[in-house]
Amino acid sequence: MADSTLNAQVSKSGVWAGRIISVLVVLFLLFDSGIKILKLPAAVEGTLQAGYPANTVRPIGVLLLACILLYVIPRTAILGAVLLTGYLGGATATMVRLSNPWFIFPVAVGALVWLGIFLRDPQLRELLPLRRSAP
Repeated sequence: MADSTLNAQVSKSGVWAGRIISVLVVLFLLFDSGIKILKLPAAVEGTLQAGYPANTVRPIGVLLLACILLYVIPRTAILGAVLLTGYLGGATATMVRLSNPWFIFPVAVGALVWLGIFLRDPQLRELLPLRRSAP
């Protein structure tokens, strides 16, 4: 099977999987953003435990919401994915600094951000093609 055929099959069969993965990631991140924007006690407490001042909770939530919006708009989805990667990288660094064993969670969410967009965007698959074996 030629690489172009492989990419075409991934495109046909993977678009819905990519959409579902992306929707689940977006719903999770919207929840996270929402509790921060509303300054719910759990978000404020978590932010304080992470060593950040309480007055940063809402701006962090707004920043996350902006990244999510860029991710869900097809023309800006790649930019949104890059920005979400930065956001989740900061979350990972904070959790590592706190010796939190769940530091892998934002890494996994970031991987799902990219998997979702990779499966649903044929241009990204052309830019980063999967290969069966080394050339």
